Amino acid sequence: MSHSNAYIVGFAGAVCIICSIFVAGSAVALKDRQEANKVLDRQKNVLAVAGKLPDNATPDAVAQAFETNIRARVVDLQSGEYVEDVDPATFDQRSMRDDPATSHAAPAGNAAKVLRLPNEGLIYQVVDGDKVEMVILPVEGKGLWSTLYGFVALDDDMNTIQGLTFYEHAETPGLGGEVDNPRWKALWVGREVFDKSGEPAIEVIKGQAGPADSDPHRVDGLSGATLTSRGVSALMQFWMGDDGWGPYIDRMQKGGA
Repeated sequence: MSHSNAYIVGFAGAVCIICSIFVAGSAVALKDRQEANKVLDRQKNVLAVAGKLPDNATPDAVAQAFETNIRARVVDLQSGEYVEDVDPATFDQRSMRDDPATSHAAPAGNAAKVLRLPNEGLIYQVVDGDKVEMVILPVEGKGLWSTLYGFVALDDDMNTIQGLTFYEHAETPGLGGEVDNPRWKALWVGREVFDKSGEPAIEVIKGQAGPADSDPHRVDGLSGATLTSRGVSALMQFWMGDDGWGPYIDRMQKGGA
């Protein structure tokens, strides 16, 4: 049985419309769940890098651990001061970065290949009552194939690294993707960001570094992933410097809270 061209076009159009309605309806219906999952994933990563992720990481347990241990703050990157009239719960740092009205150009040619910086950023404090025990700072920069997005946890001296994790990237599995390897991430604990002159000195080297107490500024390279290793070095030094979290770090080291 044959059909006219008009019938075939009309039938195909009707199918497309029905499918579009179904997809759009599903997207709207699942939006709240997707947003909740994004929040849960962020909370898990923050708790993990702080060493506070519950063994039984159910959504309720994660939410409770986050509420008990973590305080989110919005910071003005250029002054290092807190921004009190912005709700951290709804703050979207990437949207800020991508909007020319709420961001500024990064220094041209920076090694981390960061193009724009948000005027304000979201940090997390690990707290015990009113005492800040640790600060978690977001970092990002180019690897070999992708932008790596992660968190670095600093001790209350704002120098000693307590954890590093990358929660989003597209580096090569088994090579640059080894940034996810728990054994490699464990090598960062106890390393120091700054040298004696106060400059960011932390770096991923080619080959093996010594232990943290005798070789505090260097971390083992990723085998077969030289460009990813260089990217991690660059993004860490960029975000710990004056164009990133440097003003906030300086403020905290001088007794801020």
